[in-house]
Amino acid sequence: MKNTRSVQSCWIQRLTLLGAALAGLTIAFTSHAQQKKKKKPALPAGAVVEKDIVYARHDGVDLKLDLYRPENEEGNALPLVLWIHGGGWLNGSKDNCKISFLLDHRFAVASVGYRLTNAVQWPGQIEDCYAAVRYLRSHAKDYGLDGDHIGAMGGSAGGHLAALMGTRPAGEEKISSRVQAVCDWYGPTDLLIMPPNVVSEKRPIEKVSQSNGAKLLGATVRDVPELAKDASAFYQVSSDDPPFLIMHGSEDPGVPVEQSEKFREALEKAGVSSELVIIEGAGHGGPRFNTDEVRENVAAFFGRWLR
Repeated sequence: MKNTRSVQSCWIQRLTLLGAALAGLTIAFTSHAQQKKKKKPALPAGAVVEKDIVYARHDGVDLKLDLYRPENEEGNALPLVLWIHGGGWLNGSKDNCKISFLLDHRFAVASVGYRLTNAVQWPGQIEDCYAAVRYLRSHAKDYGLDGDHIGAMGGSAGGHLAALMGTRPAGEEKISSRVQAVCDWYGPTDLLIMPPNVVSEKRPIEKVSQSNGAKLLGATVRDVPELAKDASAFYQVSSDDPPFLIMHGSEDPGVPVEQSEKFREALEKAGVSSELVIIEGAGHGGPRFNTDEVRENVAAFFGRWLR
């Protein structure tokens, strides 16, 4: 009996130690993943950051943006570029600003938080972006900004919204939300033909109804085609649109490169200054969009049109 208890006690001790070791590994891996997830682009030395500026309020909820400015620019009105984050309109955060490198080129940058699809459907997202521009333009002197020279830029869903900032009319406004230049990184520009939104043998209606596009619009694109066009920059192009720089990965598995090619053709047909840069081998974002060459291209584009 004593031997049996001794063996049982030994196994219990071993299992306890094993459990503790596994728990430690789990914590270590979780901590590493969290650190990796929270890693943000490094800011240039001396950058001034104002976090959580409230630019609008909807249904009791504050909408906020973060404003980044280069050092030693007191008294100088800086051209401004809005960064609009991606995440399929249902994820993402203003905290992950990917264009802080523009501070080295003497631009101010505003990273905008907007309502996601768990809070509001279209056109709430673009209305928030309009409101951010109106706020910054009306407070330009307070923040040392050049309210006459504002650009918009975003990636993926943020690219979709940035493209609409340059094409979709905002309606009657006391303060204009119109931007003077747009850089669209691999954003969908025609929701009607985006593969996840189209019913096919591989995508039954049940699957399409759960797509990000359907969540954005509140219905599938075939049920609300006019609303889908309202949310698609391709159908909003006109001759008075600002200049565009469009950048897209040749191997993008999420947003077909044809979306940007078709959009650029529409801009060209309307007489709008535009450039399409296809980054060979790049997917849906990733490290190939974080090279010196890409950064210089973006900075040169905004420098050409916002200075």
